[in-house]
Amino acid sequence: MKRIRYTKFTGDLASSFGLEDLMQALSDFLLDSGFNDPMSRFQEFDGEQTMENLREAIKQALESGELFDDEAQEKFDELSADQVEELVDQIIQKMQEQNFINAEMPENGQGKAGGDGESAKFEVTDKAMDFLGYKALRELLGPLGKSNLGRHDTRHEASGVETNGSSKLYEFGDTLNLDITATLSSVFAREGIRTAVEGEEHAPLNIEYSDIHVQQADYTSSCATVVLLDCSHSMILYGEDRFTPAKRVAMALAHLIRTQFPGDTLNLVLFHDTAEEIPVSQLSRVKVGPHYTNTREGLRLAQRILSRQNKDMKQIVMITDGKPSALTLPDGRIYKNAFGLDPLVIAETLEEVSRCKRSNIMINTFMLAQDFALMQFVQQVSAMCRGKAYFTSPERLGSYLLMDFMSRRMKTVH
Repeated sequence: MKRIRYTKFTGDLASSFGLEDLMQALSDFLLDSGFNDPMSRFQEFDGEQTMENLREAIKQALESGELFDDEAQEKFDELSADQVEELVDQIIQKMQEQNFINAEMPENGQGKAGGDGESAKFEVTDKAMDFLGYKALRELLGPLGKSNLGRHDTRHEASGVETNGSSKLYEFGDTLNLDITATLSSVFAREGIRTAVEGEEHAPLNIEYSDIHVQQADYTSSCATVVLLDCSHSMILYGEDRFTPAKRVAMALAHLIRTQFPGDTLNLVLFHDTAEEIPVSQLSRVKVGPHYTNTREGLRLAQRILSRQNKDMKQIVMITDGKPSALTLPDGRIYKNAFGLDPLVIAETLEEVSRCKRSNIMINTFMLAQDFALMQFVQQVSAMCRGKAYFTSPERLGSYLLMDFMSRRMKTVH
């Protein structure tokens, strides 16, 4: 008889923690916004997503003591420098195998950085971005207690699959989800119950068009959302990083919509000197630059995106910390003025807000600043478009934005 001997599986250090925990530990490195934070352990990498920087970031995460349990930490402390390098190689290999990163190795004889190292690049995958969005969503909603996440309920009814117990006469275009009981009751009421019970044998019931009833279902609406994200230079000025929290909130919102509101759409627009649409999967690479704030161009692009969406509700979620300070002129030149609220820039921006109102697009603004004149401007924008203005901090941005998003989804659509 064949005998099997079982022994304790010890594994290696690369398997002693989950890659999800490592991705969470590396999130500040992966989502770098260009802000030079002296308190960050990853600040010396300058946000460059090279393989060498990734190796150093993994080493710092391993040395922090946050990933290993006590037994594994003791084993890690006993490793030599060469063994640590080998461990990092194993971890990077696992990250590639599990599709958290894609490595872009340079061609042979090329890609040397200063002649002593390869400047191989890596790219964060959609899977990794979705995971980081999920973690951000949990962190943002965790302190808020229980919340009833659902689809967009309305007061209206429609024929569908998820019935609510009522029925209606069939109309052309309705989903043919027959209510058999109501249909037969209509037949019996018209022809008489005795005809149905005592009629000739095998005589068919005469069902007419007016007898057909279909099940009613609650009509759920859909929403198209464009997140306008300010990436002007002021988002990392004044000793505070406002851009990284905004990136985390955008990822969390994308994960929330994908999992809880599958009929919705989310588009992401960056606005600075001009405006551009980017996929959420590319958000980790985005940094602020020496840019001004062209709010009108961002609103223009958002309107073009929303005009292509056939949704019941359309909204713009604008996250910014600065006043409009740039304008695209008819000849394509960029007019810039960073001093005060320029009358020309403000007037053109408010005109674009009026166009949003005429298109029934709501604008909700999340302002990361407390300047009085700017607050008045934002309140005027919100009043024009029946939206809301939130004056918050980077730490509270996610709570305000996500709770506002969900509360409006659970209200009746008129």
